[in-house]
Amino acid sequence: MSTSIIDKTYKKLAIQVSLDGLSFCVLDTLNNSLLLLQQLSFSNLQRSTKMEDLLETVYLANPELKHNYDEILVIHSNNLSTFVPTALFDEEFLGSYLQYNTKVFETDFFTFDALDKYEMNHVYIPYVNMNNFFIDQYGAFDYKHSNTVLVSKLLDLSKNKEERKMFVHVSDSHFEIVVVQNQKLHLFNSFEYKTPEDFIYYILFTAEQLQLNPENFKLEFLGSIIESDAFYQIAYKYIRNISLLDVSDIKNTFTEQENREHFILLHS
Repeated sequence: MSTSIIDKTYKKLAIQVSLDGLSFCVLDTLNNSLLLLQQLSFSNLQRSTKMEDLLETVYLANPELKHNYDEILVIHSNNLSTFVPTALFDEEFLGSYLQYNTKVFETDFFTFDALDKYEMNHVYIPYVNMNNFFIDQYGAFDYKHSNTVLVSKLLDLSKNKEERKMFVHVSDSHFEIVVVQNQKLHLFNSFEYKTPEDFIYYILFTAEQLQLNPENFKLEFLGSIIESDAFYQIAYKYIRNISLLDVSDIKNTFTEQENREHFILLHS
């Protein structure tokens, strides 16, 4: 990563990693424009291979990842996380916050992202083996959790909006439910799913717990979902006010579907 003013590239690299693959984008920081967006899956690689070797294979096939950048951000995407209000937060006991919703081990490495604007912290377990690989590649870089980006941006979007709104961010094997109201987080949870029935069950159960009437509350989808999906269609059957998140304010050459799918990466 370049540091001298002479070596400045005016480019930022953001990489979002999960156990299924990675996606990355390159941003021109001088013009605030998106230069490149790529999604790469590990599904066609030998999954018995060590993660470091999978990443090395991806890097060899994508030379853009080895270029020099002024800023590099790695975004960890998993469900090993929880949000803690600042008033209840103690940095000495990070593991204790996760033990209620995640199986934790003494050998786990815990860290957190501070959301000072919203008076809370996001505690999580990053992929240490991936971070070690990126250290070898870049030396210094920043990292955070994908749900830090997601929740922060959705809270920003809720400013001066007094009705509670539910957002559902969809990934291939899990989805996140975020309920916000005028920059207050009412609920965050992550669910694994396989069928449309799983999907709608968790959404309706969450709505019931928060006393949100399916006839009235608004639900917006983002992530890997389109209107013709069985998952969108079953939600449409049971909830009156549903829509895809409006991403028309994101100005680039990519489609609204791509901007919705890579919402976290593009807002990192």
